[in-house]
Amino acid sequence: MKQPQRLRVSNRVTRDRFASALRGFGPIGLLAILVILAASVAGPPFAAVLVLLWAWLSRTPWREIGFSRPKRWSTTLLIGIAFGVLFKLAMKAVVMPLFGAPAINPAYHYLAGNTAALPGIILAVILGAGFGEEIFFRGYLFERLGKLFGAKPAIVLAITSLWFGLVHYQGQGVAGVEQAIITGLVFGGIYLAAGHLWISILAHIAFDLTAVAIIYFDVEAAVAHFLFA
Repeated sequence: MKQPQRLRVSNRVTRDRFASALRGFGPIGLLAILVILAASVAGPPFAAVLVLLWAWLSRTPWREIGFSRPKRWSTTLLIGIAFGVLFKLAMKAVVMPLFGAPAINPAYHYLAGNTAALPGIILAVILGAGFGEEIFFRGYLFERLGKLFGAKPAIVLAITSLWFGLVHYQGQGVAGVEQAIITGLVFGGIYLAAGHLWISILAHIAFDLTAVAIIYFDVEAAVAHFLFA
């Protein structure tokens, strides 16, 4: 065997071993998890980018983190957007009032009539919430925790939903935690049922954009009191 060919074989073996180590839970795999978790503290988009990098380097099939192709894109788009809008209206008008949540979300009330703030919040909703949070909380954590707990979906769904709720406490308080736990359960359930992230991503974006619209047009209190005065 010629030296260049031996070198290529050696490099391929090294890459295979590194990819396997990244997928595992040894020192290299745990270090990768810690780096991604640290990035999630800085913001979901940062964690999402690292998740995609990890999947590529570890040779994890894209379908294992939720990026399999849906049967019909048009149906997926319609279901995701429609469900997200209706889900937000139901949460605001029915579910959250039952939890005693305030009609006005003080963390985002600055958006009311604030046209200048719309581009930034829309970008944050699409990249940070829709893609960032779904890739990290559903795609990545479902894959890692599923391997760790032997693919027990109920346990993984419960852990990720609670985690998703707790990270909303600092910005939105108890009401934010309650809403995020419920949405985490729903979006996670959709992911498990659909087998891909696309409906969850679209529903999450539509959910948050509906919330932004309600606040921007200053009808938040009216929606919250639609059924309960």
